[in-house]
Amino acid sequence: MYKVLTIAGSDSSGGAGIQADIKTIAAHGMYAMSAVTALTAQNTSGVYAILESSPEFVGQQMDAVFTDIFPDAVKIGMVSNAGIIGVIAERLRFYKAVNVVVDPVMISASGGKLLSDDSCSALIDALFPLAAVITPNIYEGEAICGFPIKNKKDMLRAAKTINASRPCGVLVKGGHRKRDADDLLYHNGRGRWYHGGRIDNPNTHGTGCTLSSAIACRLAEGRSLEDSVALAKEYLTGAIGAMLDLGAGAGPLDHMYGLTGGRCDDEIAAQRPQC
Repeated sequence: MYKVLTIAGSDSSGGAGIQADIKTIAAHGMYAMSAVTALTAQNTSGVYAILESSPEFVGQQMDAVFTDIFPDAVKIGMVSNAGIIGVIAERLRFYKAVNVVVDPVMISASGGKLLSDDSCSALIDALFPLAAVITPNIYEGEAICGFPIKNKKDMLRAAKTINASRPCGVLVKGGHRKRDADDLLYHNGRGRWYHGGRIDNPNTHGTGCTLSSAIACRLAEGRSLEDSVALAKEYLTGAIGAMLDLGAGAGPLDHMYGLTGGRCDDEIAAQRPQC
């Protein structure tokens, strides 16, 4: 069985963070492990309190995992301060972790800043070089590359700019665009578009967590980055399209929309339209 470690914050309502990651990993038939960077009191309407783990405790959680059940992939989500980021980077290097996916949780879907400037710099400088791929949304891409992203041409320019100074794939997510949900992966000197129509569902809490975890799952089983993104996007589309409706605000996805929803065999894959 493939093993995937998620390093992220907890969402008490179960829609995002560690809980979304574990559901996604389980839906892919894999074994999920976790290192919790923060506890949150939140639901579909908002975040009401945050209790951060100490950097030392995050490191201890990672030690416990890596020395016993070595992960085939690692997904990193919410990292709330530079101290935690530093410990994560040091432990990943020490254990020679593979297939690292970094979801840079820097700016919210509404454009609100989630990390201090120092923490953003630490995230970029310490974790990006260790990643197989990073998955910024439009706002995060702007913060990293330093210029506005208004259209697809800007998305490509941003991905190239980010990739030029960091040895990792860059997936610029287009979910905040109004006309489509196209994503761009820039990797090994070339870009690939993953086209997706918009689904009329306001319940999209945890989409970024879900997508990055699904990518980590596919990398864990040995697929290429390009195929991993394609399959992860397909899984995310199914989880949104299942139209789960829970809570008073922006509700969660249906991660278990089909017990085989995240599993695609070769025959099914061969019949799938090309992205």
